[in-house]
This record gives sequence, C-alpha cells and structure tokens, in this order.
Amino acid sequence: MHSKQFTDQMNRIVEINYPPKRIISLVPSQTELLFDLGLAEEVIGITKFCIHPHDKFKSTTKIGGTKTLNFEQIKELSPDLIIGNKEENEQNQMEELMRLFPVWMSDIKTLDDSLQMIGMVGELVGRNEEAQKLQSEIKAGFQQLSELTTKMERNPSVAYFIWKDPYMAAGDETFINDMLNRCGMKNIFSGRGRYPETSLEELQHLSPELVLLSSEPYPFKDKHVAEMRNLIPSAQILLVDGEYFSWYGSRIKGAPKYFKNIFTFF
Repeated sequence: MHSKQFTDQMNRIVEINYPPKRIISLVPSQTELLFDLGLAEEVIGITKFCIHPHDKFKSTTKIGGTKTLNFEQIKELSPDLIIGNKEENEQNQMEELMRLFPVWMSDIKTLDDSLQMIGMVGELVGRNEEAQKLQSEIKAGFQQLSELTTKMERNPSVAYFIWKDPYMAAGDETFINDMLNRCGMKNIFSGRGRYPETSLEELQHLSPELVLLSSEPYPFKDKHVAEMRNLIPSAQILLVDGEYFSWYGSRIKGAPKYFKNIFTFF
C-alpha cells in the first residue's frame, strides 16, 4: 500500500492510501456500484438509503442518511476513503469530513458524467477492468436506445414529478432530465431551474402528453395517478421506477431496457 493522488469530479485533489481497504459510501447509486465492482470486503459503511444489493444492505454498518451523517460512527469505522456526491450530500457535513478523512466527490448531471465517474471510481479503488467493462455495457445499451428514439416522428412533452406538497418536478441540469432527453422526450419544465415547484393548476395549463410519477424520493401511488388522470384526461400518466431515472451508478446498465418497456415506444 502506498500514497496516491486522484482528482475527483469537483476537480479536488484527493490523496489516499492505495488501494483503499476501508471505504464508506454516502450515496446509494455509488454504493451499488462499489459492490458491483467487487468491493464487498472493502465497503465498511453505507447510508440507510443504500438498499442495493439487498444482502449487503442488511449486513453493512449504516452511518446515517445521505444528509444526516453520524460522525461518531464514521470516526469509529476509521475509513481510508469516503465517496460522496455534490448534490446528494450536505456541503457543511462533507467539508467537516474532508478535514478528517480522504473524501472523493462526484458531480453528475448527465450520462457522460456518470460514465466518467464509473471510470474514475474504478481507478480510485483498483478496479479498472471491471469499470471499463461496465462502461462498455452501459454505452451499448444507450446506443440501442438512441437508435429507437431517432426513428420517433415527434418528441412527446413530459413532466417528471419527484415530490408532492409542494409538487416538484425534475428540470434542467439534472440526471433525470438527461434520461428524459435520451428517451426522446421534451421536458415541459426546461428553463425553470433544477427542481422547480409547480401546482396541479399549472400542470393542467401546460398539458403535457405524458406525466411520470416517480417511486422516489416521494413514493407516488395509484391514487396519485387517478388524481392526475382526472385533471388531464388526455395525458398518459405512469408510475415509474425512479432508480432507473436517477441512480447514476451501475443500475443504469438496466435503464435502456426499462425505458424501452415502459414507453413502448412513442
């Protein structure tokens, strides 16, 4: 083991003992990635939201939530690497951790960012070959999806909801928006910021052709589909698995197939 420097996606230089043997992951999608890269023994701490893979979720120490970290527990685990994300973790908490441990941060808004992150993490943890294989599989899947969307006669208008009370949608510069674009959809909330608040009255006025209600972070249900359908009877209203739209780790390998199945294709 020796000291080695890496650059994270926030252009910070992070020096670690390489290869890292005690890793804490603070983001669900990146936690799943680490396990899929073969780091079951090295990952010693995860958040309570890191539910995949299920067996690892049950057996790995929880260090709080993505925005409510348990610092005493993290200190007790004595990690030699912590992996976080600019959006999903709180800045003040991450800055405090950076004073104590090596912290590598991702910053992801697009599929290209995700692919870059996978490659960088693979290098960071000594799993280059596994990461490159995963990158190739993801690229192939999205290439097939692109071949479908280029044949679409039009780009259906879509609203993707992540929250209720108040209603919040996915807007610009989000990974979700990039996924919608790659499905050939036109986001009606483009130009309104990242996660704009809205209302059912505004939604009725905007009249999208498609409304997607995500399973996370707000768990939309069938009753919400019925409510939307009564409001906009001309629109197609779907409950969707939010993990395929917003988890930017290894889970996106299955996203193109999921998208093809739910959209069937416009």
